[in-house]
Amino acid sequence: MKSTGAHSRKVERLMALVAVTLLLFCPPLIIIVDRLPSFNVGWLPLYLFIAWAVVIGLTAWLMEHRAGR
Repeated sequence: MKSTGAHSRKVERLMALVAVTLLLFCPPLIIIVDRLPSFNVGWLPLYLFIAWAVVIGLTAWLMEHRAGR
């Protein structure tokens, strides 16, 4: 059975992930990315795809990570 310390650490990491996710998808940052100078490349879809992939990857890593390893 998990100890309460490992459980609380996991909850803290998940809360930090939520904060990072909110930061990545906040409107001011998205506007900055949308207004980057483009050379026939739209940066916004690329940014959204990469940011979403990072969030999914970090979520999977946090949920599968075991304290004993």
